[in-house]
Amino acid sequence: MKDPKNITHILLSDIAGLIIEARQKTAMLINSELSLLYWSIGKRIRTEILGSERAEYGEQVIKQLSERLTMEYGKGWSDRQLRHCLRTAETFADEEIFSALRRQLTWTHIKTLSYIDDELKRGFYTELCIHEHWSSRQLSDRLNSLLYERTAISKKPDETVAGDLGVLHNTGNITADLSFRDPYILDFLGLSDKYSERDLENAILTELQHFIMEFGQDFAFMARQKRITIDNRDYYLDLLFYHRSLKCMVVIDLKLGEFQAGYKGQMELYLRYLEKYEQKDNENSPIGLILCSGKNEEHIELLQLHQSNIRVAEYITSLPPKDMLLKKLHQSIEYAKNKMHYEEDNE
Repeated sequence: MKDPKNITHILLSDIAGLIIEARQKTAMLINSELSLLYWSIGKRIRTEILGSERAEYGEQVIKQLSERLTMEYGKGWSDRQLRHCLRTAETFADEEIFSALRRQLTWTHIKTLSYIDDELKRGFYTELCIHEHWSSRQLSDRLNSLLYERTAISKKPDETVAGDLGVLHNTGNITADLSFRDPYILDFLGLSDKYSERDLENAILTELQHFIMEFGQDFAFMARQKRITIDNRDYYLDLLFYHRSLKCMVVIDLKLGEFQAGYKGQMELYLRYLEKYEQKDNENSPIGLILCSGKNEEHIELLQLHQSNIRVAEYITSLPPKDMLLKKLHQSIEYAKNKMHYEEDNE
């Protein structure tokens, strides 16, 4: 005979799951309809004020409309909110594109994205936001940390950026250039002015959740100080991760000071070992990431590390002023793009 308590427990679990699922679907539907409402309001305002060449006319219309809507429908219709609606309708003018977007992101996401002027940059944040299921807070944090400028894709020609984003949008497959950053911001580690490689490694493991958030949610931790033996000699991999979308292992080698040429041979040895003994049939070749506190671009260029599936990136343990970091990143982006154009012209 069945125990009523067990039946009740099973039923409770099943019904709770149905309730949660229904609530989630309802919340998504409400959010989608609200986003459409705000976009439609913005489109209607845009249609009205586009016919006037006077900026003050638009301001008057929005101000008066806000006052009347607040009187009729209560709070939530400030002139600031109406400007958000207008901005969204201007940024996402294509209704079909917006309809797809509102089914995947909240109004807060969409509102934040609408204020990114550069189309490729906006596409980058939009696609990763969907792919990695960022909250609106995470989206803001990544914008403030200049994630796009720190991603390898930003250093590529615009056509390449658009192509990689198109692949992510259409297939859900993320490329390595979208996955890796430079520099990595590790200010959450709380390291003092003097620290060793072991201190750095210990701090990363202590703050592993923050570390993975900085690297991207596709990274899954596998091992620390993984021992490999070659010709009776032991070597230790600082950190070993698996990247779910790239379907490959990622070795992270932590170094103090600037990048040195000898690091390449060491990393190549690690990667070839993993390729021979650890890589599974359905996996891609492992990637090596050498994290240094400084690097020399010409060294990296001459060593042609990309041919060995090796990347080098700086890490920052204390965040400099945002304008200084932005200036440095833009210089790095321009240098990389100019170099690419030079190589293409001389082929």
